[in-house]
Amino acid sequence: MSREYSRRVFLAQTSAAAGAAALVASPAKAGGRPLAPSLPDVDVRKAALDDPTEATLAEAAALIRARKLKPTTLVEAHLARIDAFEPTYKAFNAVTRDAALAAAKAQDRRPTGVLAGIPLCVKDNYFTKGVATTANSFVFAGFVPDEDATAVSRLTSAGGIVLGKGQMGPLATTRATTPNGVVTTVNAWTPTNIATDPGGSSTGPATAVAGRLATSAIGTQTGGSIILPANQQNLTGLKPTMGRTSLYGIIPLSFTRDHSGPIARDALDAAIMLTVMSGPDEKDPRTQGLPDLPDLVRAATPVLRKGKPKMRRTTVVGVPADYLTGSAATLRKDFLAVLAGIEGIRLVDIAYPDDWALLTGTFNDARLAERTEPFRPYLQQDLKLFGVSVLSWLQGLLLSGDEWITAQRAKAHLIREVLDGPLDRCDVVLQTSVVPFDILGLPEIGFPIGFNASGVPVGAILGGQPYEEDRLLEVAAAYQAATDWHLRRPVDPPQAGAAARAFAAPLVLTAEEAAAQSA
Repeated sequence: MSREYSRRVFLAQTSAAAGAAALVASPAKAGGRPLAPSLPDVDVRKAALDDPTEATLAEAAALIRARKLKPTTLVEAHLARIDAFEPTYKAFNAVTRDAALAAAKAQDRRPTGVLAGIPLCVKDNYFTKGVATTANSFVFAGFVPDEDATAVSRLTSAGGIVLGKGQMGPLATTRATTPNGVVTTVNAWTPTNIATDPGGSSTGPATAVAGRLATSAIGTQTGGSIILPANQQNLTGLKPTMGRTSLYGIIPLSFTRDHSGPIARDALDAAIMLTVMSGPDEKDPRTQGLPDLPDLVRAATPVLRKGKPKMRRTTVVGVPADYLTGSAATLRKDFLAVLAGIEGIRLVDIAYPDDWALLTGTFNDARLAERTEPFRPYLQQDLKLFGVSVLSWLQGLLLSGDEWITAQRAKAHLIREVLDGPLDRCDVVLQTSVVPFDILGLPEIGFPIGFNASGVPVGAILGGQPYEEDRLLEVAAAYQAATDWHLRRPVDPPQAGAAARAFAAPLVLTAEEAAAQSA
């Protein structure tokens, strides 16, 4: 499939997204079967053999296939960690212990699917049949779906086992807090410092994976909510091209910017998860008529020459002029040095247009009106339903029709600026912000590149061509084959009593802080 063809499809899909929004808004019934990737044989590390919660998805799947690990053993090990450390992490809104154990026992008898026995955390805005789905908001208090979201259905049909619902920012807007703004979920790398940003709004799923409470997780992204938690917690997050994954059965925030995708331990795990999640769904028109999904698992399986990674094909990586500025400049410099040493990667300087900040800001502001529209009746009913975030929701009522039209023009111009600018010269581009590619629906991947002086992980963000998630995965996998940042594990937190003392003074977001963080 040619890149030009993919671009034409992407432009057509982007133009149609607003019109399709009404069709996506009201989930009816999930459709489509999960794709079944061929999993590579991986060398299982000793640490994973000694402790099943240390196993990556690929390692755990290999052990289960070889009958060296039982799904119940894997699930019980994660549940034991939840019992011990969830009072500190607060990664889950709900733990579905009984259902998870029942599913694991069924997989013991007959492992079925590429994810057979793999423990998963699902963000609480995904519909889960018979399990409360609240998006951590007063608006959906008590809502229990009678079916699964398409993504959840595909993962469980492939053998995945849902351990519970991950904490999130209210209606996917901020880091995880109560609807009234009391911070809940912590960063797994600084569990007794509640002020350390764990990333949001997919906070719980990221903390669950980083804290080894789940093997992998799924989140959503409208304004960085997969990539940023992954970067903050030493994980690999993959936001696919708009339409790659169905949004059916996900409580919406923005019909033109919402994406669903995996938060995983490494590039290979992310590739496996996204492959299972992807594919056409008759209940989400944005998933129809797209280029075929590339072989993501192959792309995320590094090629080694004399023990060193090499690319399967020459890959041009664009580096923006401001990339080596800011607090992460030294880590980014080291990161670029590793990339430059990988056979097949070529770094080139790129520049964004002078009006870049104006264009991205103009369209980014339009998201407030778009997300407010479906919730207008609830705003009119009771402002208290929106808790501490009410100001940002009210802001959406103030955008005029003229401003909305201006924003759509800015988006159309942005798409051309990107496709005919940096992406005309490069296969992938490094980014310092998730906003532009969120706006445009282009794919992004975030992965770890080191730690700052406070011991908090730092990650890189790569953006790619439409429907070329494989290019992003290949770069990330090659880098991970050359480094070991992604293998680092946080120290276990103190037991519940010590944690409770550490959190004696709760952290509460103000309305202004919630509005500033709002996706």
